[in-house]
Amino acid sequence: MTLLRERLPEPQEYFASQGLALAGRGAWRTTRCAFHGGSDSMRVNLRSGGFCCMAGCGARGGDVLAYHMAAQGLSFVEAARALGAWQDDPASAQQGPQRRRPCGLPAREALSLLRDDALVVAVAAGNLARGLVLREADRQRLLEVAARIQRIADQVGVDGMR
Repeated sequence: MTLLRERLPEPQEYFASQGLALAGRGAWRTTRCAFHGGSDSMRVNLRSGGFCCMAGCGARGGDVLAYHMAAQGLSFVEAARALGAWQDDPASAQQGPQRRRPCGLPAREALSLLRDDALVVAVAAGNLARGLVLREADRQRLLEVAARIQRIADQVGVDGMR
């Protein structure tokens, strides 16, 4: 099994496909942070695909694979496969299924994602409690958060969340 880095999407195309409008010039561009919903708080490197939220939500990574893992709540291999950059070794595939780790997402990363997602849900709940109507982008973000929380719960086998 191998990661084929050359098959990872180009950063500018990838981030555009994720609905992020990149502003500015040079290697580092500014965009909204999809992790906490902040506008103009995330910086993205068009050469490496690295990203970092400048507002302090903790979102950061070194390439589009790291972004895809965090944004979708996927393991390394799942994200690499989704991006078309993973190649299974034909010889190992003939040997039959291999034992799978119980959770594709390390506990620290899962808790970090859940913490950030809980903040998004809390802010949305507070806004709804004050009578504000959610924008379509906010509603979509909540759906993404709910799906990610469900994937994490499924990965760690949390009963009652299915």
